[in-house]
Amino acid sequence: MRVQLFIPCFVDQLFPQTAFNMVSVLEKAGCIVDYNTNQTCCGQPAFNAGFRDEAKEVCSKFIRDFSGADYVVAPSASCVGFIRNYYPQIFDNSSVHNPVKDLQKRTFEFSEFLVNILQVDDFGAALQGKATYHDSCAGLRECRIKEEPRRLLSKVRGLELLEMKDVETCCGFGGTFAVKFEAISISMADQKVTNALETGADYIISTDLSCLMHLDGFIRKNNLPIKTRHIADVLANT
Repeated sequence: MRVQLFIPCFVDQLFPQTAFNMVSVLEKAGCIVDYNTNQTCCGQPAFNAGFRDEAKEVCSKFIRDFSGADYVVAPSASCVGFIRNYYPQIFDNSSVHNPVKDLQKRTFEFSEFLVNILQVDDFGAALQGKATYHDSCAGLRECRIKEEPRRLLSKVRGLELLEMKDVETCCGFGGTFAVKFEAISISMADQKVTNALETGADYIISTDLSCLMHLDGFIRKNNLPIKTRHIADVLANT
């Protein structure tokens, strides 16, 4: 199966190893992975900040960059959720209405693609320790991803998966929310990390590096005994 890889801006700039690990896992599953080097942003930051016209230009480029019939797979439920739920609104009753509906149907977050499309959940991964999974708001509410990452993690050798309290509560990042409402954002991260620590977990794992970046900043600042990992990094660890 051929897939087009979409790597979000912040993953490209800050966490490139996660992108490489994602390719490794997809290739292990038998996929042919293509990467269009012309790709940029999905348009979500500008859209959420209120710059709708500018966002539409970026979204239009995304549609061109990911034209074709291949699946589009990304290590970010946030970006996938934006494409699925907001592109149809942005381009409603436009000349690209049908291509957008097609793109909407073939764009997937990494973990749901592995489980629901490839129907593979065991990659021979191994990680010693205990982990708790964080449901990102976009993953849970916009992409309706819940069981897929847990199913993948349950097959990781040596890893014990524990559920934290209030697991479906936001971590406090929310893009520019973390900047505009810093005190609230930090308090939410504090509560999320506290809940994770109470499970005795060594790792917080999620589908979204935006959440993990936010939580990791709080963890590092307070020298707390827990680490963050994207699910692609875990599955690539053998």
